[in-house]
Amino acid sequence: MRKQFIKIAGITLAAALTVCNMGITAPSAQAATNQFSDVKSSHWGASAITKGVTRGYVDGYTNGTFKPDASVTRAEFVKMVVSAMELETTPTSSKWYTQYVDAAKKAGLYASSDFPNSEEAWTKVMTREEMARVTTRAIGETTKENDKWMYLATKAGLIKGVRKGQIAPKGLTTRAQAIVIIERILSKNTGTSLDVDKYAVGSAEIAWHGTNIFTVMPEMWVTTESDLRQARKNSVEEMWNEERMTITSKDGLYQGKLDALIAIDLTDPNDPNLGLIKPINTLKWFNNHPNTKNHLMVKDQKNSYVLYFKGRTVFNKDTKRYNPNTKIKFQVDGFESPDLDAFFDKGVLNKSARLYRDSSYDLDIPAVIIPKTGTVQKYSDLEIRLQTPAGGWWFSESIPLRLEGDRKH
Repeated sequence: MRKQFIKIAGITLAAALTVCNMGITAPSAQAATNQFSDVKSSHWGASAITKGVTRGYVDGYTNGTFKPDASVTRAEFVKMVVSAMELETTPTSSKWYTQYVDAAKKAGLYASSDFPNSEEAWTKVMTREEMARVTTRAIGETTKENDKWMYLATKAGLIKGVRKGQIAPKGLTTRAQAIVIIERILSKNTGTSLDVDKYAVGSAEIAWHGTNIFTVMPEMWVTTESDLRQARKNSVEEMWNEERMTITSKDGLYQGKLDALIAIDLTDPNDPNLGLIKPINTLKWFNNHPNTKNHLMVKDQKNSYVLYFKGRTVFNKDTKRYNPNTKIKFQVDGFESPDLDAFFDKGVLNKSARLYRDSSYDLDIPAVIIPKTGTVQKYSDLEIRLQTPAGGWWFSESIPLRLEGDRKH
């Protein structure tokens, strides 16, 4: 059954109820062809706003404005989504938003575990993170991980960054943002392919499980269906083990934490994480010849990825055993050389290699470079390893990622 809109003196019943119960300015059902005084044709949300007004799930105000930058409460957003999707509602004598909340709950768009079903909760402004949860459910996606909703929403093209590589999960939702995203829901549900903001997806992936390698360099981290089945995972992204980003020595005196493993695409001048390794003109890669006179420059290897290990020491109770100037150690396996003589003697980047800026002995940049082509996988699985900064019996290692791989790159 499709929801029918009842007009009262030119105002939708939903709008009238909103006015009566929340005390906001009465919106008028302006024709979509009318231009709101505060929404110029060049406004980034103008097209979506016009569509939203035409469909009837949102209106402008009697003074000829739309107020695109006004905040949207949780109740208002849910009401718009329910109305736009034409979900069946049953009017009640309770709060104006109750019928929409009930419909949203029935359709699986809202769960009581999200936040309390109370007036205090529903009248709060909706955050972008909360919006991601509702919109992702609206296209049939679901997850049990609370920090994965934004990743799913950005990957589907429903939500884009507020700025390059910034998803602002705690940012508040505006009317314009709400309408644009609702229009994307409707498009997605009719089979339309949406444009995806890859920088937003990468940031959301980091927020989800601490790395963006599956967004930035997906062709490098592949594995077999049997590997996924054996690990009981549905996708390669789920193979990353966030719990193993923390490593503790066997004697319990040292603990390190990998806060994020960040992939950087050197071919992309707009990569939002390039700042982690700038200036690139002074960055070098190491081919295991500490006395080399001719430094091997990263700027000459633009067709490559850099993996930056953003880590820290959680505690160090034995600074003699565990060097206080050393963060957690790391290793990347599986990107091997088809010609080691070329790597060692000729400086050909055909395998993963460590980076440095000032000292090839200390390897002072916590990163490795991996060429996009030219490596092989012969002997090792594709692995990310974290290690304590000391050897001996107390040495400890943790592996956040291990993939069988496809034995070729």
